Amino acid sequence: MHFNKKPIMLRITMVFLMLLSLQSCKNQNQTIDLQGHRGARGILPENTIPGFIKALEIGVTTLEMDVVISKDNKVVVSHEPFFSHEIAITPKGEIITLENEQQHNIYQLPYEEIKKYDVGIKPHERFPLQQKMPVHKPLLIDVINEAENYTTKNNLKKPYYNIEIKRNSEFDTIYHPAVKEFVTLVLEQINMSQIANRICIQSFDIETLQMVKQMEPQLTLALLVENEKSLDQNIKNLGFTPQVYSPYVTLVNQKLVDNCKKQNMLLIPWTVNTQEEILEMIQFQVDGIITDYPDKLKSVLDSLNISVF
Repeated sequence: MHFNKKPIMLRITMVFLMLLSLQSCKNQNQTIDLQGHRGARGILPENTIPGFIKALEIGVTTLEMDVVISKDNKVVVSHEPFFSHEIAITPKGEIITLENEQQHNIYQLPYEEIKKYDVGIKPHERFPLQQKMPVHKPLLIDVINEAENYTTKNNLKKPYYNIEIKRNSEFDTIYHPAVKEFVTLVLEQINMSQIANRICIQSFDIETLQMVKQMEPQLTLALLVENEKSLDQNIKNLGFTPQVYSPYVTLVNQKLVDNCKKQNMLLIPWTVNTQEEILEMIQFQVDGIITDYPDKLKSVLDSLNISVF
């Protein structure tokens, strides 16, 4: 089979040039917040305690995760408010399909039932190297307790937690509570953990961030962005300047970097997985990087003598 080698050669050349540029800037004392996306999704099952422990073992600064609510008002770590066909198997061992996944609604299940679903055995098509194991979706408080205990036991620096509240106003009372109740339930768990100073609440949902700011104004907040509106427009829509601006990786450019600095916001893009993307974000001197492959990012940072804070 014949294929065009030019795009591959162009990418290799770009990576090589970026490496040369970065090597020449080694002495700038750059530090980066290394965030493990859903733990270490490229390596172990997403949003699970083994995945978060693996991320800590690698040396992440921050554990990034998502939370939803169960029928009995437990705060569950999960990217979707239902069991995704990509990762889940029913308590009866049945495969969940794209067509029926939303029927497995976490908000309609008590946590004791949620624990019976497996989310670690099924091969992940997009992450073929992910290690498989039987595992269930954990509670937020259990993730925090396990992470705190692991770092204490192993003499490691305490991690930060970047917690996304997965709220969509169209799904209120269907897949999760209305915004005030949702936020209240999450904040109760954060206050119970007694580590609010190491927690950031992130969301795409403006009402969620506004509610958190109203209820706990001292918490660090991050606006997640995947639209192509300007930074100024997104901040205007939010109604205040958050501590963190967190756009999709392809939205990052020099203008955005400069604007974030002017407004004293940290810039932390997601989800940065390829070597080319990692090097480009380092070149932009972003404040943090959210990645499915914290091992890959840590290796690049170490090779460039860039510290994690």
